[in-house]
Amino acid sequence: MTYNIATLPGDGIGPEVVEQAVKVLKAIGEKYGHNFVFTYAPVGATAIDQTGEPYPADTHKLCMNSDAVLFGAIGDPKYDNDPKAKVRPEQGLLKMRKDLGLYSNIRPISPFKSLLHRSPLRQDLVDGADFVVIRELTGGIYFGQKGRSEDGNAAFDTMYYTKDEVRRIVTLAFDYARKRRNKLTVVDKANVIASSRLWRETVQEMVGDYPDVAVDYLFVDNAAMQIIQWPKQFDVIVTGNMFGDILSDEASVITGSLGLLPSASIGTHTGVFEPVHGSYPQAAGKNIANPLGTILSAALLLELGLNLVEEAKAVREAVDASLSAGVVTEDISEGEKAYSTSEVGDWLAKQVLSGVAV
Repeated sequence: MTYNIATLPGDGIGPEVVEQAVKVLKAIGEKYGHNFVFTYAPVGATAIDQTGEPYPADTHKLCMNSDAVLFGAIGDPKYDNDPKAKVRPEQGLLKMRKDLGLYSNIRPISPFKSLLHRSPLRQDLVDGADFVVIRELTGGIYFGQKGRSEDGNAAFDTMYYTKDEVRRIVTLAFDYARKRRNKLTVVDKANVIASSRLWRETVQEMVGDYPDVAVDYLFVDNAAMQIIQWPKQFDVIVTGNMFGDILSDEASVITGSLGLLPSASIGTHTGVFEPVHGSYPQAAGKNIANPLGTILSAALLLELGLNLVEEAKAVREAVDASLSAGVVTEDISEGEKAYSTSEVGDWLAKQVLSGVAV
């Protein structure tokens, strides 16, 4: 079977970590008889430098005509340090999500047994934690009306949601909960924000259609505390765009390294699969970045994007094997031998082909 993969390395360490995910996917193709065709295109600061646009029309066309998108990272200090820049790399990411109709971001949070001691939380708190944050991705304050006053001394951003937008993402979250442990936590700020009250009202209208799913509600500030105090209580968390952005980054830290976590953005058109971490420009070109988040994103690409469940499992088993064997980059090497980005990718590709159970 042939699958077309739009490959968008992006900025900073993006090209290096995406290269390792491509190695692993090629190994999966060789083992399982698939042909992955990788077609590359620019996005982010790289695209601005080449075309003047952070998400060029040709890149969008490639994404629309592909079976899945493998994405690296976006961001560059020359834009981060210039608040007056009119064109920014992050605009490309928002435009890609909007134009592809990617209304849902899925971030699984599940600490690795061999790295429990690296979590900033006590091991007894994180051992057994396993939950998913489902973040609405194309609405809310990031996409609402925004502006500045004429004198430049005031600014506003509007958190805007419709019932249809809320219903769409919550339906997906209910379905996810049914595939897991039948518990859904809705996070909002309904005591203060009108759009959050719309969220809660809409969910309450839906709960009767899912009698098998236990639903609870948390204000976002309480949820931020609960994720740290008792992460094992959660199964599926669903929330709006800005709250989900913040909470999923907070949750990712309890695993011990931001470089280990994958994500999937899915919706109307082609799904995008990317690591949770950013472009880490300080490490760009040094061959030291942790590629595991991107490689695990490739596993989500196989599972959710292409429905290749066995192949996705093989990638995750290879990652577990690398962690157990200590074949890791310097951020989690703990004084032992630190492998380079490319060495980790090479090892994992060989592990996939060997098929040794772990």
